[in-house]
Amino acid sequence: MLTITFKDETATGKLLQELSVEVKTEILTVKDIIIARVTAEVNAYNEKLPEYFNGLVQPTDAERVLNGYRLRERRQIDAEKQGYIALKAFQENGFFILIDNKQVDDLEEEIALNRNSIVSFVKLTPLVGG
Repeated sequence: MLTITFKDETATGKLLQELSVEVKTEILTVKDIIIARVTAEVNAYNEKLPEYFNGLVQPTDAERVLNGYRLRERRQIDAEKQGYIALKAFQENGFFILIDNKQVDDLEEEIALNRNSIVSFVKLTPLVGG
């Protein structure tokens, strides 16, 4: 197992949040990295159902607030649906990814990660999903 640090940043470099996620292998595709991140944040939310969801993709029926997204009623979020929306947003330039300060742009590109790797998600537009 390898722990990866994910950072959400604005286009100007402001850090919005940081999340650590364990992955099973050191070589992952960009697609695997996105899915691992989305699945981890949705699973963490679904375990506790807090007032706010702070993730890469805005859930359907949620409003954007200072602390993330507030769902109209607390409910489980579908990680698979969130993952698909995130992959589509990546392909449509809704956000870009820097891995150890190098931009990646192909979902199928394989990346060799190590325990010091930092994956930055730079959000360009609000992303709405499941």
